[in-house]
Amino acid sequence: MEKILIIKPSSLGDILHALQVVETLRQSRGQGAGVEITWVVRDIFAPLLEVCASVDRLLIYERKKGLRGIWELGRQLRRESFDLVLDMQGLARSAFWALCTNAPRKIGRGDGREFSRFAFRELASPPPNGFKNSHAVEILAQFLPALGLPAELCSSVTFPRAKLSPQIAGALAGKNSPILLFPDSRRAEKEWKFFPELTRLILAKVAQTPVAWVGQSNLRAPDDVAANPMFLNFLGKTALAELPAIVARARFCVTNDSGPMHLAAAMNVPVLGIFGPTSPVLYGPFPPSRAGNRTICAPHGNLAELPPDAVFAECEKFLAPTAGAKQKTHREVQ
Repeated sequence: MEKILIIKPSSLGDILHALQVVETLRQSRGQGAGVEITWVVRDIFAPLLEVCASVDRLLIYERKKGLRGIWELGRQLRRESFDLVLDMQGLARSAFWALCTNAPRKIGRGDGREFSRFAFRELASPPPNGFKNSHAVEILAQFLPALGLPAELCSSVTFPRAKLSPQIAGALAGKNSPILLFPDSRRAEKEWKFFPELTRLILAKVAQTPVAWVGQSNLRAPDDVAANPMFLNFLGKTALAELPAIVARARFCVTNDSGPMHLAAAMNVPVLGIFGPTSPVLYGPFPPSRAGNRTICAPHGNLAELPPDAVFAECEKFLAPTAGAKQKTHREVQ
């Protein structure tokens, strides 16, 4: 049994990027004794990895403890035994944790910050387009060639231990696959404000299909939307460990540039990512060549200029997959 330590404590989207690479590594080592994957993760993101098939064990980093939390995890790592350590975070604290292990082989990020690169004898190489012009998954995929593997993803990520709460399972029972809308994002400037209008369009034009709002947003549904029997409001009602189970049931998802967008992409669930100030080339659902990974960009990077009907037009391509398959997977509204 090969014991591998992955150091990638945050953030949600970055963890999902790393999972796509780690699942490829796991499958490549799946013959014979296989591997045991241990993952260093922040406590707030641990519930997602607890339900993921790619991960066997978790070591928890409690960021709220400050330096004490970093030191306590380092002490725990000194007592562990690993054959390989991959520092996919590339910060001073993650390099410190790698140094605390007794693993004979440790690989760091070639673009590691805070002088973390100097902690490693071996670094992942830059992707063909360089670090600054490459997607995060392309950067992390360079750990694979360092292990004698092609820098190509081989499979989607699965979450077999994710379960729906009785409340949400009951709300979805007997209904067609829902269209999921995620109004959240980590930054306010990445949040598109027209999800209520988009919901109204979908409910009016797509028959017998529930539309569910998911996430932690405080967005309020207009009275006419809230009264529609096909509208489901799960905002504030979904735990992180439950998200994969909801996404797995989706007809497709519509998101801002956010963690749920990367979750859908990692699970190979069709997703439309709405982009404003950030680049879909660098931060969009990966891989961009997959027909189910679509993005739409606001004019001039201003989400206030992106109208609901333009986003709905992109949604319609998921509703008619044969017609939509020949369309480009990214466009900017003029």
